[in-house]
Amino acid sequence: MTYSGAVRVGGPADVHELRDLMISKVAVGPMDNNAYLLRCRATDEQLLIDAANDAGTLLTLIGDDGIASVVTTHQHGDHWQALAEVVAATGARTYAGRDDAEGIPVATDVPVGDGDTIRVGRVELTARHLVGHTPGSIALVYDDPHGHPHVFTGDCLFPGGVGNTRKDPEAFASLIHDVETKIFDALPDETWVYPGHGNDTTLGAERPQLPEWRARGW
Repeated sequence: MTYSGAVRVGGPADVHELRDLMISKVAVGPMDNNAYLLRCRATDEQLLIDAANDAGTLLTLIGDDGIASVVTTHQHGDHWQALAEVVAATGARTYAGRDDAEGIPVATDVPVGDGDTIRVGRVELTARHLVGHTPGSIALVYDDPHGHPHVFTGDCLFPGGVGNTRKDPEAFASLIHDVETKIFDALPDETWVYPGHGNDTTLGAERPQLPEWRARGW
């Protein structure tokens, strides 16, 4: 089956099979959060991005092999409702942006800064600190050596715009700047975008809209 990234709460995972990495996407919880399970194909080590809700769904997705790590993209409560239960069941290390760690009620084992590397088996993810939706939001970039990059953006970038900055002009200016310079300027149009809610997109599909986003201020 061809990966589409279209998932629904209670429905099956959609699996994006890359040469070195398998990415399984599920939707969980009342706010339709996306959670992503990454599996290194060489070592079978696994990493979860956002233990957002429905711990049973996530633990079933993880399976008997467990996970080595959980990355929380930001401190908003809808992105960590299942974190304590998942960590208790798996013993996984916890990662979060350094400036958001205090807002997450599960201890962060590894505070993350801009440019830090997070590994899952032999696969490397690069963290990008994006300020505006929250002070410590992070995106994770996988630069696939066999193809185009992939970026997990949390709530900082969606189809049609950046994340909610609550009508705060300074927060919006910060977020659009960081998304433009660290994501759009650094990565090609083919880059696949996996957001914290809803459908996936590509940078190429969104890039022409950047001036409109700046003009409207959200």
